[in-house]
Amino acid sequence: MEWKNLYRGFIMGSIEVVPGISGGTIAVLLGIYEQLIAAIGGFFSKDWKKHFVFLAPLGVGMVIAIFSFAKVIGWLFDHYPVQTQFFFLGLVIGVIPYLYQKAEGKTKFQTKEYLLLIIGIIIVSTLGILNPNEGHIIQDMNTSTYVLLFVAGFIGSSVMIIPGISGSMMMLLLGVYPTIIAAINHFQFSILIVTGTGIALGFIIMSKVIAYFLKNYFTATYAIIIGFVIGAITVVFPGIPAGAGSIIVSVLLFIGGLIAALGLGRLEYK
Repeated sequence: MEWKNLYRGFIMGSIEVVPGISGGTIAVLLGIYEQLIAAIGGFFSKDWKKHFVFLAPLGVGMVIAIFSFAKVIGWLFDHYPVQTQFFFLGLVIGVIPYLYQKAEGKTKFQTKEYLLLIIGIIIVSTLGILNPNEGHIIQDMNTSTYVLLFVAGFIGSSVMIIPGISGSMMMLLLGVYPTIIAAINHFQFSILIVTGTGIALGFIIMSKVIAYFLKNYFTATYAIIIGFVIGAITVVFPGIPAGAGSIIVSVLLFIGGLIAALGLGRLEYK
């Protein structure tokens, strides 16, 4: 087992419960994005044992983090939403240099790649200006509700592994995010199983799509991924805080997130 993936999965799971931030973004920062895509897409191949060794500790770390941090993240966003967002803003911006390095942007980016980058920014920024339908915790669980949760899980995970696009944000837009967080906090297994099945299928299908583009259009794919991540800045940015104290704390947390991203990137890319 690649036990180092336990802490990697823990970080990814902690981030994924935050609307606006993609676990795929953190996978890039951790230096495992392409391996993650290959492992998910190849899990049902003859090399499944090799992929299981990679994915199992990663999945365990993510599950532990999601169940551990759902309440913590909820509390932080209830009491210190702006300051919390500034920390995550620092994390997102700190990822960009490693994406550009991975894509060898200095030498390989030409007009086409920069156009794709701009398209990526526009796509994610457009999601950011949409008004999320936060909805409410769904109490009446029936067939149509479970279908909605399955579809939301499928769509959420499909975008979850694309750097810059948040699965949690998609679930907010679909109006099921509060229901899923409540299910995690209260161990409502029927909701978790249905949503989890949709998530698993979304992971498998989208990983094959991304793997194809990485194999055949590596530089162009990373160009649009960088655009997605830059666009995510507009989603995460909460606006200027009110009051000098809040501004100082937000700036310090932003710097903390930036340092954390750069430090983690150096550790993984050394």
